Order: sequence, then structure tokens, then C-alpha cells
Amino acid sequence: MKIFRLLPLCLLLFVSCNNEKDRTITLDKSVLLDKIAGGWAGKMVGVTYGAPTEFKYLGKIIEDSIPWEPKKIENAKWEDDLYVQMTLMDVMDRKGRNADAKVFQEFFANSGYKLWHANAQARKNYHDSIFPPMSGHPDYNFHADDIDFQIEADFIGMMCPGLPQLANQWSDKIGHIMNYGDGVYGGAFVAALYTEAYLENDICKIITKALQSLPAESDYYKIIQDVLSFYKENPNDWKAAWQKLQDKWENTDICGVGVPFNIDAKLNGAYIALGLLYGEGDINKTMDIATRCGHDSDCNPSTALGVLGVVKGYHSFPDAYKEVLSNVKDTLFVHTNYTLEKAIYKTLAYIEKNVTDCGGKVSEECIEFKLQESRPLAFEASFPNLVFDKRIAIPKESSCVPQGKWEMQNNVLFSDQAGDEISFEFEGSGIALYGWWIRNGGKADVYVDGVWKRTIDCYYNYGKHEHKNANIYHILNLGKGKHQIKLVVRGEKRPESEGCVIGITEAVIFK
Repeated sequence: MKIFRLLPLCLLLFVSCNNEKDRTITLDKSVLLDKIAGGWAGKMVGVTYGAPTEFKYLGKIIEDSIPWEPKKIENAKWEDDLYVQMTLMDVMDRKGRNADAKVFQEFFANSGYKLWHANAQARKNYHDSIFPPMSGHPDYNFHADDIDFQIEADFIGMMCPGLPQLANQWSDKIGHIMNYGDGVYGGAFVAALYTEAYLENDICKIITKALQSLPAESDYYKIIQDVLSFYKENPNDWKAAWQKLQDKWENTDICGVGVPFNIDAKLNGAYIALGLLYGEGDINKTMDIATRCGHDSDCNPSTALGVLGVVKGYHSFPDAYKEVLSNVKDTLFVHTNYTLEKAIYKTLAYIEKNVTDCGGKVSEECIEFKLQESRPLAFEASFPNLVFDKRIAIPKESSCVPQGKWEMQNNVLFSDQAGDEISFEFEGSGIALYGWWIRNGGKADVYVDGVWKRTIDCYYNYGKHEHKNANIYHILNLGKGKHQIKLVVRGEKRPESEGCVIGITEAVIFK
């Protein structure tokens, strides 16, 4: 059976038992395949539709025309929304579904592609011997609440129809590789959307049920509740709902604090919900609204249309889209051994295993699911009570005192001489330092108020990639008042580094 042939869709059979805890549902495999294919197709269509505008519209709605045509679906093979989670699927193929989180991190860290934000930090943490769950913990990952796991969790939900507890187990394990708190909840929410999308056509019910996988104390839960409330108040004006989200949540991002840039999981997750609700079950309208919300405007329509693709099935996509998808079904996604067709059939194979493990039954034609009740993840907050104060360019900071042979290049202070040090004072309860992660990066000791805190290593050349304004160190929850931070160049490096350079660009102060 090939999904790209016209499938004769069988009836969806639903059997509800008297005992609510023993509910079951039976799906014909042809229906299931159509939904799986719809999910992966939605990911591909949505990400290419939003790609031209990614992070070009910051804190504003996209009013311009979006340059896209169905042929651009072919470009999905280059998108990290797809190939990163296919790396995680490959771990399951090779090491089993129950592989340790460290094994997932290892494959992910040693992949040949570039990574950013929480993913890049998780990769560096692996090479610095910081493993899950600490690799995603805010003490070691300043991007803990970023969108990274959210854009990589679709496969979890697609493999767990009606199994939100199992989806949460995987989200808890894999999500803490690169995220924490709302960053993990973003992926868990996305996965939960998919688990419900197999069973329900009502988008509002899907979102409401998916929320039950998150702790109600979390900001992620609260922002999605806001979307539902705004939609109920005014179901005909998505722009009014967007503005209310903007007014309340735009400036809560930690990673992009102080600049018009938001890669926070919860706000971008709200855009997913906004697109699904106001899209009214229409494929083009759903991905268009999720895109026009701005910020991460390729990831959000990719997820929204992936969820809707499971709800409606592959057969519901426009013929022009299906023609392109059929033509590229055997094309490898970059950095993977996965094609679209392989992703579909691997997903089905894992569904069969998961269903059996969770008390269901698999036959040649149908799969009977024993449905699980949703249970929320434990509550955790990455940066409670953290308030942005200011960004400062360190070379221009009046209290900045470099000692030794520091040099200046494009507003970056850098040195590779052992014993060179730089210090400055700040007033607040926390600080994040930014600088170079480079192929010739070296090591430095960090002192706060005269006390040694950590040795940092600024080498980075993974995926042939460097970061010229990375978070090289942060410390939070200091007492109120004035503090001093000092970096001392060690003149040491890891064996693979080409030098011992430490470069410093700016700092973010919190109160």
C-alpha cells in the first residue's frame, strides 16, 4: 500500500466503553496512514510557506504579500524543523524507543548541521560533559525557554495517537536535552495537539485537551488559555487577538530581552494556537494566519498545518500540493537517511509498537487504541521573577577595566594571553555575558564578587559553525545591589581548538 496513491478511505470506528478509563478507539490503517501523511505533509508545506518571512517581522503582523508557490514545498528538505527531529527518530531506529536521553543528545550533538539557541547550547554542553537534564537546565542553558524543542516535538505526538501520557514521558526526557520549563512545555503541548488530532475534529477541543498535559501554574498554560479566551470573545478578528497577546506577552522573552526579537516558546506557541483556531479548518488560512503573526514565522505554520494535516488527512490537501509532495516523496532530507515516505511508514510502525505496549491491539487492517487520560508534567520555571534592566556594550562600559594585552575588533574585546583579565561593576540581581564561541576559542575563569564561579570554554566549531554573540556565561539570583564580575584568560584550550582566544561583546543586566 502506497500513501501517494489514491487511498480508499474506510470508516473511522469509535467504541466507547462504560468505564471512562477504559475507552478505546479503532482506526482503519488506511485512515491512520492518511492522517500520518497529512501531518508530515503539513509540516513541509507550512515551513516552506513561512520561510521567506522568518524573523523579518518582529513584534508586528505581516501585512505584505508572501512570495510562495507550491513548487517551493521541495525546499522542505533543507529545513531544520524536519531534519532535526528525524535525527531523533534515527536514534529510536538504532538504539530503540527507550534509549537514554544522553544517547539522544549524543546523536544530536554530533550531527553535521548547524544549530542555534537552546539546541546549540545543548550541543556545546554535550562536548563540555554536561548531560541531560542539566544540558537544558537554566543554570547551563540561557535559552531554556526558547522554541527549540517545540519545533522538534511533532514526531512524538504523531507516534502517540490517544496516548498523551506516553507523549509526555518522551517530551520530559527529550525536551530536557535542550530546554526546561516553558521550553519543555512547548514541545509537550505540540505533541499533545497531535495525540488529540487523530481523535477529534474540533480545534478548540483539541487545544483544550492538549493543555491538560501542562501544569496550570506555567506561563505556557496561561498564554494558551489567553488565546482561547480571546478567540471566544472575538472569533472573527485574529488581529485583535494577536494585539492582546502582543500587549501582554511580547516582552517576556529572556533570550531576546531588550531587543525586538522573540524566540520564546510560549509566544510562538500561542501563534500556533491562533492559526489553528482562526484558520477554521482551512489549510491555506491556517498556515497564512500562523505565518502572519511574525517572529518565527516558518516554524509556527509548520506545526499548525502539521496538526491540521492529521485532523483532515493527506487527501484534503490541494492537488497542486500533493503533486509536488508525490514528486519528492523519495527525496532525502539533508543530514538524514529519511524521506517523506520513510517518515510516514516509520511513524506507523512506532504507533503499532506504542499501541501494543499501552494495552491496545494491532491487526492487519485496523489498530485498536486504549486511550490514556492526560496528566500534566511537573511544574518548573526557568527564570522566575527575572526582570530586564539594560543591555550594555562592554567595551564602552565606563567601569570596564581590561588589564593586559586586550585588543579591540568591531566592538569586541579579545585576548589569548594567560593572566589577562577584564572586570566591571553592575547593579542588579543577575547578568548574562555574551561573546565569541569560535574555532580558536580558549578557556577563562569567571569570578563574581571575588569568588570563583566557573571555568568557561569558548571553543565551538560544530557543524562548521561559530557563534559571534553567544551567551558565554550567566549568573542569576544574586542579592540586590552592586556586584563585580571578572574574567581571567587561562591561556589554555581543548585539544581540537586552534587557539586560546576569549572575546567579549556585551552584557544583559537583570533586576
